[in-house]
Amino acid sequence: MSKDTNASANPAAKLWGGRFSEATDAFVERFTASVNFDQRMAMEDIQGSLAHAQMLSEVGVLTADEYQQIDGGLRAIAGEIEAGEFPWSVQLEDVHMNIEARLTERIGATGKKLHTGRSRNDQVATDIRLWLRGRIDLIGAELTRLQEGLVELAEREADTIMPGFTHLQSAQPVTFGHHLLAWNEMLSRDYERLMDCRKRVNRSPLGAAALAGTSYPIDRARTAELLGFDAPTENSLDSVSDRDFAIEFCAFSALLLTHLSRASEELVLWTSSQFDFIDLPDRFCTGSSIMPQKKNPDVPELVRGKTGRVNGHLVALLTLMKSQPLAYNKDNQEDKEPLYDAADTALDCLRAFADMVPALKPKKANMLAAAAQGFSTATDLADYLVRKGVAFRDAHEIVGQSVSFAIEQGADLAELSLEQLQQFSDAIGGDVFEVLTLEGSVAARDHIGGTAPSQVRAACARAKRSIAARG
Repeated sequence: MSKDTNASANPAAKLWGGRFSEATDAFVERFTASVNFDQRMAMEDIQGSLAHAQMLSEVGVLTADEYQQIDGGLRAIAGEIEAGEFPWSVQLEDVHMNIEARLTERIGATGKKLHTGRSRNDQVATDIRLWLRGRIDLIGAELTRLQEGLVELAEREADTIMPGFTHLQSAQPVTFGHHLLAWNEMLSRDYERLMDCRKRVNRSPLGAAALAGTSYPIDRARTAELLGFDAPTENSLDSVSDRDFAIEFCAFSALLLTHLSRASEELVLWTSSQFDFIDLPDRFCTGSSIMPQKKNPDVPELVRGKTGRVNGHLVALLTLMKSQPLAYNKDNQEDKEPLYDAADTALDCLRAFADMVPALKPKKANMLAAAAQGFSTATDLADYLVRKGVAFRDAHEIVGQSVSFAIEQGADLAELSLEQLQQFSDAIGGDVFEVLTLEGSVAARDHIGGTAPSQVRAACARAKRSIAARG
């Protein structure tokens, strides 16, 4: 095997090559390089460098002419990247060194001054935070769009009765609008978690340098301001080694996908012929290559499946960080691909749901018929007896006996005659049938958080105000 195959270019060609007398092994060079995936942070890297150069000029480390050269060169490189014309090189290892080498190629020795007062350690930490902040804002917007569509649908379906389940068995009647608002509550907590995570993402590590700060008279508050960060980070060691914000984001993503997966599972069930509660538009489904009658709910199935990979990314990052001593270690190169994919997957799943949910069409007659099965108003009969002065445990026993009798008769409680019901309790009167109807059952839950249509509409109004207040 030739020497060229075993080793990369002369070590002096590396921006850090002064210390080395032997070229990097070619396989090691490919193995350790990150440019193939971290180049997606190129615009954030340039954004950070523009702010760093401006600060260096303001504190007198760069002359005005040097700053103008660097600023113009970086903006020209940004144009090359946007046009797809940038010459990425694995030999230059990562996005940072590729851009810095290209800057020096374009403007000469002045380009070598850009890195004054910083390290790749604080540079990459800054880039990741800038990139993630942008993704958080996109995800927040999609989450809001999904909630808006969800609440609108809930309001339209405030009177639509369906069975509520425990243990996947019919329990009590609820409204479809009430059920959708349960999804919205999960997503509201997700939004709160996302915005809380953003606060900890939005701190600037730039200027922490390799691990101890720098002897140059830098102004970290100024670069934080230029980059839209709330403040600089407080400790240089922690600044370059902290990946809590990435773990926290992946934890948010795992919970978000868990919630979307639960909703997906219900959609898969509801679109089945066994339930037949929902019509999912064709554009969110696919067919079978062999069974022409099939209409498969692929979008919710995929969202349900993608939850596993996002959960895996959270575990991967936790495992990555658990044994690292301070400060930066090469292990941290492995933080980016899980983080990128978690953000991409969360965003894609939200977009799919935000498009799909407003298009859901409930099959109201099927929902109503299902709610009438399984003695879903049994609890209402027990509550009725309690209001008549019967102790709850006695009422529970009376209703259990009534249900057993109804099963023997092949009838629902509402289909039994007054005489048949009264054999179990003298407290039962002719007004009992008002509480045994599905409409009466849901209307009776008339309190905040209840399934009464009036409460569903009130909850929708509150949800709309809360979402609108996000600005």
